[in-house]
Amino acid sequence: MAALVRPRDGRMIGGVCAALARRFGISSTAMRVIFLASCLLPGPQFLLYLALWILLPGEEKSARTAW
Repeated sequence: MAALVRPRDGRMIGGVCAALARRFGISSTAMRVIFLASCLLPGPQFLLYLALWILLPGEEKSARTAW
C-alpha cells in the first residue's frame, strides 16, 4: 500500500481525497464521489476532511529528495 501523503499531482483542493484514493487503490474521482455522498449523511465528514488536510504531510518535490 502507498504511504498516506497528500500528492502534488491530482489534487483539487487539499489533496485529501487523492491521498486516500492512492492508499486504498481506487481512482481519485471515485473517492471524491464517495466523500460527497457521505456528506449527505449526518456526521463530521467535513471536519474530518479539514483535520486530514492539516495533519497529512504533503508529498515532497522530487528535486528536494534528490539532494
